[in-house]
Amino acid sequence: MNLRKTILPLLASSVLIIGASARTSTAPESIPNPVLVLSSSESYAASGKQWIRYKYLVENFAAFLTELFTAAPGLPPCGTNTSSSRTWVDIYNSTGRRLNGFCALSKPEDLNKIWFALEEGVVPPSYVYIELNDRQRNTKYKSNLADTTL
Repeated sequence: MNLRKTILPLLASSVLIIGASARTSTAPESIPNPVLVLSSSESYAASGKQWIRYKYLVENFAAFLTELFTAAPGLPPCGTNTSSSRTWVDIYNSTGRRLNGFCALSKPEDLNKIWFALEEGVVPPSYVYIELNDRQRNTKYKSNLADTTL
């Protein structure tokens, strides 16, 4: 009888403690897909040619954690950059052909400085999208299709 009086309250309090800790644990934050928007285009000259640069921003950049863009020297380098960011960003046309990539963004706000360029006179694809590749978690976040004209 004494054993039963001792064990039952202990079991009950253990269940309460486990239940309370399960409710207060923090689940990993949900990361949304990026919302890509064309912000502007500009003409420029480089290597003796005329180019059009298509500049984009990610409307929901603030929803992305800063830690996604920290230097990741423990992951494979980006060319000679041995401390490229944890998350790389690639721009693709609507058929999946890569147009440009960024491997050294250092904060979510840098998502508003991404672009691709085509030689003047080349018809741009109708739509583009981006993929954020979190190399540490092996997870990709794909954006919507965004226009190439304002």
